[in-house]
Amino acid sequence: MFTVITNTFDIMKNILPINDKLLSTIFLKIYDFQEQIKQIPHSSPKKRLKIAIEQLGDRTIESTIVIINDLEQIAHNHPQYHWIIMDILTSFIRKNASDTPQKQVIINPSAKLRRDIQAALTVIARRDVNQDPENEQLDLSHTDIRGANLNQANLEQINLYQANLAGANLKEANLEGAILSAANLERANLYSANLKGAILSASNLQWANLQKANLHCASLYLANLRGVILNDATLDGANFREAKFSE
Repeated sequence: MFTVITNTFDIMKNILPINDKLLSTIFLKIYDFQEQIKQIPHSSPKKRLKIAIEQLGDRTIESTIVIINDLEQIAHNHPQYHWIIMDILTSFIRKNASDTPQKQVIINPSAKLRRDIQAALTVIARRDVNQDPENEQLDLSHTDIRGANLNQANLEQINLYQANLAGANLKEANLEGAILSAANLERANLYSANLKGAILSASNLQWANLQKANLHCASLYLANLRGVILNDATLDGANFREAKFSE
């Protein structure tokens, strides 16, 4: 490891106009982080959690993904930290994928989701829901997660108020009781998704695929349903009052 650091140090020294002391500080920090990551599996879960909280989002995307994966292992092996970790991950997503102003969305409608944000979403989506405490709710409101892959995700009761999920893959996702009010689901794939009792009031479902979706007792009051696909969907008890199906 020191050989690699030394070689890189010499290369950077020749191409960057900064002194040896500053370069040494930079590389010592890199080396220290690499050593911490290497030691994580051998540390106590409490120490691993502390390292993750301190460094999540403050490193490269690749390093952040390593930390996210370790958090998932802690949640799996130590259930007492399960909900704390889910809360850490949702906070990370809200901070790093905050709602984008509409003007920027129009300019760049298909912005690619960062890999570390997708990694955090994947951990949340496949968590052991039996470890979720009663009367608690995951909060991903006001987030910009366009194009997210949430295929078969378990997002029951999640708060996605005003979230931007345009083009997201929510095929066979469990969104029972989810809050999706004012959410943007334009062109999202909700094929065979469970939206039983979900709140979709004033949401944008334009051109979304809801084929075979379960919308039993869902609220679609004032929803934009222009071009939506509802073939074979379960619609009994759904509220379509003032929903817009055409111009």
